Amino acid sequence: MKYFYVGATPEVERGVFVSVRDRMASEYGAPVKELRLPDVQFAYDAGRKQYRSMDVLEMLARQCPADALKLLAVTERDLFVPVLTFVFGQAQLGGRIAVVSLARLRQEFYGLAPSPEVLVERAAKEALHESGHTFGLVHCTDRSCAMSLATNVRHIDGKQAAWCAACAALLLRTQGVLR
Repeated sequence: MKYFYVGATPEVERGVFVSVRDRMASEYGAPVKELRLPDVQFAYDAGRKQYRSMDVLEMLARQCPADALKLLAVTERDLFVPVLTFVFGQAQLGGRIAVVSLARLRQEFYGLAPSPEVLVERAAKEALHESGHTFGLVHCTDRSCAMSLATNVRHIDGKQAAWCAACAALLLRTQGVLR
């Protein structure tokens, strides 16, 4: 049997992690298991004061259990790829691993009062987005779809925490993973 693993780095609040884990369990047809992940300090780039997401993905590939259908990691660390200022997350397209960063999903990153509800909603959208990539979904032109590209938090807020009908049908047809 294959499992959809959801893991968190040590600094992630349990409540936020449980919300993401439970969302993945409600969306996919595979049973969900938790995975404890190590700190990603090794990926820190002092010049940028951020974490290299490719280094995190490489670590996840080594940590991914043999019985994993997919592994979605959640971290508080602010991630980047060299050609972009930041990324909300990254995934192997059609692969087994993905990571979501909560850093820029938090209201306080933008100088606003904390909102656990907003954080959980944004995290769900990005978890669906990055895990969708692992199942082969690419960016969608429907701006309300979880698979639409988000280059800032306003784009995330404009999305639904769900796939559009076309993306959901593609997932079901090609992967058979939706409940």
